[in-house]
Amino acid sequence: MKVYETITGGVTAAQGFKAAGVPAGIKTPGRRDVALLAADSPAAVAAVYTTNQVAAAPVKLDRVRTAAGQAQAVLINSGCANACTGEQGIRDAETSARAVAAELGIDEQLVLVCSTGVIGALLPMDRLLDGAKRAAAALSRDGGDDAAHAIMTTDTVDKQYAVKLLIDGIDVRIGGMCKGSGMIEPNMATMLGFITTDASIGSKALDMALREAVGVSFNKIVVDGDRSTNDTVMLFASGAAGNTELNPDHPQWREFVDALTQVCVELAKKMVMDGEGASKFVTVRVRGARSERDAQLAARAIAKSPLVKTSWFGLDPNWGRVIAAAGYSGAEVDDRRAQIFYGDLCAYDQGKVADAAQLAAMQNVMRERAFDVTVDLHLGTGEDMLYTCDLSHDYVTINAEYTT
Repeated sequence: MKVYETITGGVTAAQGFKAAGVPAGIKTPGRRDVALLAADSPAAVAAVYTTNQVAAAPVKLDRVRTAAGQAQAVLINSGCANACTGEQGIRDAETSARAVAAELGIDEQLVLVCSTGVIGALLPMDRLLDGAKRAAAALSRDGGDDAAHAIMTTDTVDKQYAVKLLIDGIDVRIGGMCKGSGMIEPNMATMLGFITTDASIGSKALDMALREAVGVSFNKIVVDGDRSTNDTVMLFASGAAGNTELNPDHPQWREFVDALTQVCVELAKKMVMDGEGASKFVTVRVRGARSERDAQLAARAIAKSPLVKTSWFGLDPNWGRVIAAAGYSGAEVDDRRAQIFYGDLCAYDQGKVADAAQLAAMQNVMRERAFDVTVDLHLGTGEDMLYTCDLSHDYVTINAEYTT
């Protein structure tokens, strides 16, 4: 796949969008915790949401509103998830959207809301509404960086990425921001993601493009195997670039989808790199599976296994934990045919075990910030890949003290 030129600007790299991030005191005094992203006019929108049956109030509201295919603004707060808050949570989400609509002078149905933070707490509405008012006043074409910082929770760094490409000989930009470093699991990993483009594209085609890109990016990451109540990825298209409308019949449709995928993949990788307490970025590859489904099952089991992940933290090339995870995954596995590699070094070869010198060499591979673990099952042509990380002492500390 072609690699597209990266540019600055994050979620405001595309024409037709402004953003802001302000402190509202929702969790930590003085820290930016309310963000607002707004389009100059109603934009096409597509979104994917958590697969958790326990969905937060903002998810319930946004699912209805994004189904219409148009939106103009999204208000995001960190510090409180507004999840498991009953009817009051729904009312608070609606009130927040109504307040933003009034500040921007737009239709309330075009305003979306997202929240992230502690589950089970009601939003501090006075602080949130004050933050929303100040964010609306601060909206700027240069506000993407402030917004990216405002949506962080346990993240240690902001996560932004943008590219540009030519469509019909015209510059088209795609940029985004996301947050997430814990409660990350495939099939919408706690993450929030917001992507914008100035391409001209209808909501149905936008939805097709987003689902394809998410399938190989945000749905291919694991930090801890937990799936949030608030996971959301939204894609907005302003049409400000002025290209002919994109759809699957457009000669450059594939280029647009590939560029969008690049943005999503890079944002997804940033989440894994910033996994709570993580010291290693690990790409798990499974090949030679009986089917693609088997490859997915095996890769996910390996990437989620606490025993495997702690071995990575300890620089222990414990291939036994890897093959055990593959074996209980539900995939067909024959240990007499399987191979396991750390980087390019084979730890287990169809019944033959690496010697002490080879295992020591593998430890050197694992000392790198990023490395691959590959399992070849030699049973078919199925393949899959996931991005994951190790599990450290700091992960326990962060999550043991999260609400206190």
